[in-house]
Amino acid sequence: MRTIMNLAQKKRIVLGITGGIAAYKAAELARLLVKQGMEVQVAMTDAATHFITPTTMQALTGQPVLLNQWQDEKGMLHIQSSRAADAIVIAPATADFMAKLAHGLADDLLSTLCLARNCPLLVAPAMNRQMWSNPATQRNVHQLVRDGAVLLGPDDGLQACGEEGMGRMLEAEMLAQYIQAMLGSSTTGHAMQGMHVLMTAGPTYEAIDAVRGITNRSSGKMGYAIAEAAQEMGARVTLVSGPVALKAPVGVQVVAVTSAAEMFEAVKQHVSQADMFIGVAAVADYRVAEPSAQKIKKDGHGLTLQLVQNPDILAYVAGLPEPPFCVGFAAESEKLREYAERKRQSKKLPLLAANLAQQAIGADQNEIILFDDAGEHQLPRADKKTQARELLRHAVSLYQKGKMQ
Repeated sequence: MRTIMNLAQKKRIVLGITGGIAAYKAAELARLLVKQGMEVQVAMTDAATHFITPTTMQALTGQPVLLNQWQDEKGMLHIQSSRAADAIVIAPATADFMAKLAHGLADDLLSTLCLARNCPLLVAPAMNRQMWSNPATQRNVHQLVRDGAVLLGPDDGLQACGEEGMGRMLEAEMLAQYIQAMLGSSTTGHAMQGMHVLMTAGPTYEAIDAVRGITNRSSGKMGYAIAEAAQEMGARVTLVSGPVALKAPVGVQVVAVTSAAEMFEAVKQHVSQADMFIGVAAVADYRVAEPSAQKIKKDGHGLTLQLVQNPDILAYVAGLPEPPFCVGFAAESEKLREYAERKRQSKKLPLLAANLAQQAIGADQNEIILFDDAGEHQLPRADKKTQARELLRHAVSLYQKGKMQ
C-alpha cells in the first residue's frame, strides 16, 4: 500500500553505509524508507563503494550520494547534511566505524557528519561473530549506548564468512519498521529522548530440584511492549527479563535472568544509571530454601517444601536514597483498587498500573487502571502496545513535573 505523507511531516534520513558485505541490505533499506515517504540522503565511506556502487544508491533515493567533504565548495557538507536530518542511520556499521564513533574520530565525511549531528544516531552493527564478541568491540558498543546512540541489532544467524553467531545485520524490513515507528507517522514523539529506562519483565523461575521449579503464568508481553514503546519514544532501555518466548525488541539491551535473585542482582547493577524504573516482572514472592541438586524421586509419600521470601525488587529501588522515578505493576485476582492503592502507598510509588490477572495473562488486549497521587486514571481496553504508550505518556508527565519541583 502506498504511503502518503504531508510535505511538512516528511522525514529526512541520512543513511550512512560503511564497508561491509551487508552493504547490499542498505539498498533494500533505502528503497523501503523512500516507499514509506521519507527523504533519504546516502553517505558512503570509500570502503563501502567496493561493496555497492553510489550509482545504485542514487537511483534508489533520487539523491546524489555524499562521498567526501570536498563535493561542496565551502567544505561544509558535514554541517549542512547533519542539520537537515531527522536521524542518521549507519547500516551496516562495521567494527572499525563503530570504534571511530565511540572515540569521536572524524577522518572522513561520514564520521565527521556523525560527530557534527544534533539528531538521533541509529547504529546497525554488522560483523563476524568473533569481532562482535571481542572485548574491544563491546567496550565501544557500551560507550556508544552511554553517549545516546540507539543500537539496532545485531542478529544471530548464518554469516557471509560461513560461520554462525551474533553479528549479523538486521534485515532491511525490520530496520525500516523501527525507523518508521521512531520517526515516521508514529505519534509517540521523542518525549523520552536522553532518558535511561530500566525495566523488569516476564516471570521468574525458582528451582525445586534439577528439573522442577516454581514459576507463574506471566508471558512478558506487557513488559516487552513497554520496552519497545519507550525505545520508540527515544529512551535508552535496559530490560531485565525472566524466561519468555518473545523476541527481544530492536535496540533494547536485554539482560536475561532466571530467578528472582538473579533479577535483583541485575537491577542493582544497572539502577544507578536509570532515570526511570518500571517493575513489570511477575517476580516469585517465594523460593525453595534448599533446592535439590538432583531430581527428587517419588517415594509414595508427600513432599514438604520450605519456602523463604524473595527480595522485593521494586521496594528496594523505590527505597534508595536517590531513587529513579518508579512505576510499579499489580496483577490482582480480586479487590483490584483496594490492593493496588495499598501497594502503591506502602512502597511510596509515584505511579502504579494495575489490572486483573485473570483478564491479562496471555491476552493481547487488556484494561489498565493507573494510580497516582491525583487518583485513578482508567485506560480503556486496547492492545498492549497502545496501553504501553499511554502508560509511558502519563509516566513521563509525572516525571517531568517532579523534575520541576
